[in-house]
Amino acid sequence: MLAGNCRNNFLQRLNFSIVLCGGSSTEFFQNALRRCQPSDKHISLLKSVCLPGHVDDLFPFFLRHAKQIFPMLDCMDDLRKISDLRLPPNWYPEARAIQRKIIFHAGPTNSGKTYHAIQRFLSAKSGIYCGPLKLLAHEIFQKSNAANVPCDLVTGEERVYATEDARQASHIACTIEMCSTNTPYEVAVIDEIQMIRDPARGWAWTRALLGLCAEEIHVCGEGAAIDLVTELMYTTGEEVEVRNYKRLTPLTVLDYALESLDNLQPGDCIVCFSKNDIYSVSRQIEARGLECAVIYGSLPPGTKLEQAKKFNDPNDPCKILVATDAIGMGLNLCIKRIIFNSIVKPTVNEKGEKEIDSITTSQALQIAGRAGRFGSSFKQGEVTTMHRDDLLQLKEILSESVPPVKAAGLHPTPEQIEMFAYHLPDATLSNLIDIFVSLSQVDGLYFVCNIDDFKFLADMIQHIPLNLRSRYVFCTAPLNRKEPFVCTTLLKFARQFSRNEPLTFDWLCRHTKWPLAPPKNIKELVHLEAVHDVFDLYLWLSYRFMDMFPDAALVRDIQKKLDDIIQIGVCNITKLIRASQSGAASGAAEVMSEGFPFSRTKRDARTVSDHRDAKSAEPLSIALEVPGERRGKSLRAYRSATRQEDLKSHRRGSLANRLLREGLLTQEMLRQLESEWQDQHRSGRYGLASKRNDQSSSKEMGKKKK
Repeated sequence: MLAGNCRNNFLQRLNFSIVLCGGSSTEFFQNALRRCQPSDKHISLLKSVCLPGHVDDLFPFFLRHAKQIFPMLDCMDDLRKISDLRLPPNWYPEARAIQRKIIFHAGPTNSGKTYHAIQRFLSAKSGIYCGPLKLLAHEIFQKSNAANVPCDLVTGEERVYATEDARQASHIACTIEMCSTNTPYEVAVIDEIQMIRDPARGWAWTRALLGLCAEEIHVCGEGAAIDLVTELMYTTGEEVEVRNYKRLTPLTVLDYALESLDNLQPGDCIVCFSKNDIYSVSRQIEARGLECAVIYGSLPPGTKLEQAKKFNDPNDPCKILVATDAIGMGLNLCIKRIIFNSIVKPTVNEKGEKEIDSITTSQALQIAGRAGRFGSSFKQGEVTTMHRDDLLQLKEILSESVPPVKAAGLHPTPEQIEMFAYHLPDATLSNLIDIFVSLSQVDGLYFVCNIDDFKFLADMIQHIPLNLRSRYVFCTAPLNRKEPFVCTTLLKFARQFSRNEPLTFDWLCRHTKWPLAPPKNIKELVHLEAVHDVFDLYLWLSYRFMDMFPDAALVRDIQKKLDDIIQIGVCNITKLIRASQSGAASGAAEVMSEGFPFSRTKRDARTVSDHRDAKSAEPLSIALEVPGERRGKSLRAYRSATRQEDLKSHRRGSLANRLLREGLLTQEMLRQLESEWQDQHRSGRYGLASKRNDQSSSKEMGKKKK
């Protein structure tokens, strides 16, 4: 009986391991039979299968084979204990040894919640500010030192000391991933706490909230996170004091849409959700004789600040801003009116597939709240849409309450993975992560963050001989896997590192072809942004492997020069678009790293998670080809993007055919657009310049249709 129970228990674990590795039981047993080569084993097998016998006769052979294929079978209980994530507060004994006071500053954008927390930070004997972006950490770093409170800056790429002798200051402003859970502080500030639900970075907020050793922890963010923070602190035995704030300036949703770029006013900001739309809108604005500043996620921080400074300067002729939702955090902008160019946004689901869906209430409020900032020249903010059809839906989105944050992110630590590797010495890092996540246990307050980017890098450098800790560090490098040049350079970094050959300044210049010239077209601008990311990657690794990446100071110098070069390109972005347009047939398509059609689209416009604006290169083809004002893409239009059968009958060449081939238009949509443009032209809905564009576009499409 005991042997039978052991066999059943073993077979259950075996079946779990087979499923975990994506195999099938039939395949496994066939492989086990093939391994039984000696004749006596064949006889035993034949007797068991074909002659009177017992199935237990096969068990020793399956046992040996199973342990060879699934080594975790012998240590499953230990692995389950290591991957038990049900009590994260216990991971931080230093924080549990003190009684912390938690103060939640809750309120919308521009309500002063962060200001009040920072005032307490500045008045404390020691403090740490944890923010989601380098720009935010840099802002607090500057404010603190300007207020004669010495403060260091710590990000993934650098450490800037407040004093010349490089002694650690009592105050630190850092990106949240870089906060120390071992250093005691009087006051800690955790900004944008609602990002604790972020599927990729949420673990950093969880770690800061549970692990910071501070007498007072000031948490700032949306009220939607109050209940979760209260529950998390209940598990640590700490109470939460909630302070609610209201918006300092009024924000009005207008009853009319902009409808035409001819109706732009000083202080307007047009918000787009792709580079594609950024380029298209900025070109149309400058075609009307207006200057505009441009801000999007993959621009270097210095370029973003310069563009913001240009827009904010009352003496600068640039009075219009075109931006992605990158303006939602980290930039102080003098905006009167936010105009949503579209209310649908590309996102990436849990399977890594690209989707199109309406923006969430949280996203809409975060972006709209940038208008009418307290202390700016505009005493109230306004928000509307570019197209009339979107305005009603935007009002519905803004009127809804933000859904509560339900769970906090977690991520396996290097120590946990090292313990897994001790039990499974032959497993790859990617497999270790897979097994860890599959075995991990979490309660309802937590979830395991998305590890696809980590696994992508782990698989990419698997063939390079590195020790486990170094391999783990390389896999946590902050890069966008959609940028081939950056990924390829990381591979070169890892290969050079594995040979124990330092990555010198000359080596880096040789592989990035530095020095670089100002961009002549959009493709070159995108490449310069990728090179800037490579320099960021070098600096990030130099912070962790100082001996192997010894020339951080030199790289930081040329990165500043590259930032200036990129600024030149952004200031001349209309010329770059025009140059790209002339060479679109040969070069523009090469710039696209993410393209349409999308894999699928959610039906429910409210269930998408709140994603931050990750660095990505969006398709440029539309920006280079659309001749007039492009109508906002509705959800129906995006869903039509997957209808490949409409594309088969169209040749390459014309604008209409290219849009059809890319899945952005169908024949029915083309006819509808033509009819709408003709009606708008007849009714005089657009200005004179737009009328000419619409008329010529309609005639051109009519000819192509015939």
